[in-house]
Amino acid sequence: MTIHNEYEQSEYPNQHLLVDAQWVKENSSNPDIVVLDTRTQGYESGHIPGAISLPVKVVKDAERPVFAAPEIIQRELEKRGVSRDTTIIVYDDGAGVFATRIFYVLEYFGLRDRVKLLHGGYTAWLAAGSAVSTQAAEVTEGRINLAAQDQLVVTKERIQKGVDNAILLDTRSALEYTGADQRTNRKGGHIKGAVHKEWKEALGPADGNGVVHFKDYTTLKQEFETLGVRPEHTIIPYCQSNQRGAHTYFILRLMGYPDIRPYEGSWDEWGNDEHTECVR
Repeated sequence: MTIHNEYEQSEYPNQHLLVDAQWVKENSSNPDIVVLDTRTQGYESGHIPGAISLPVKVVKDAERPVFAAPEIIQRELEKRGVSRDTTIIVYDDGAGVFATRIFYVLEYFGLRDRVKLLHGGYTAWLAAGSAVSTQAAEVTEGRINLAAQDQLVVTKERIQKGVDNAILLDTRSALEYTGADQRTNRKGGHIKGAVHKEWKEALGPADGNGVVHFKDYTTLKQEFETLGVRPEHTIIPYCQSNQRGAHTYFILRLMGYPDIRPYEGSWDEWGNDEHTECVR
């Protein structure tokens, strides 16, 4: 089913990946739409009516720096009413990385262009004066088949061998990039050749209601291209666990970049492997 979005008339090349609070209010009762609250806390005290909680930890393996098993993610989505023709709306507080993490994982498992992000998140919903609920949504279980899209991810081994025409993009803090902040990792620094742009540099300032939106397309384009991050390259974002890297994946998707392949293992893997090269 095609869900039309009047909010698409704005500036980003892939504006259809964003919706606003008014669009959600007008469309959330559509049976072909599932709204997922990806926050790690706060759902019980208030959420968008009809939204279903999907904590971000569900999509990550509990022991290793890889995705959760496809059958686990598929089952979690089905339990939340996702079926073959569902359009999925994801949100968090609006200035974090949870909704974009879910967005990336669902695209990786084959739901490309079927997931949209509530721009400004739950904060924007509240600022619009929209109703909230403390009741868990009633769900009719769905049926869906997921298929991993291996062109949307890279592995440690692939990076070590080299990826043609690629830009490695470190989305962590500057202190993590330089190695000054090693966190709990065995090694600090960054992958050789990686450029740095912290994920949250894509965010604009909060408005008077505390709502945070992404910077405009022209600004983002200039900032990324100044670093040499251009659409003709394969872009490989990474961070510590690919939550911040997945946020940058979303930003680049929104901007129309055609080839973005996050490093899912990220520094959880690279910074704790004795056979990887780290630069400080």
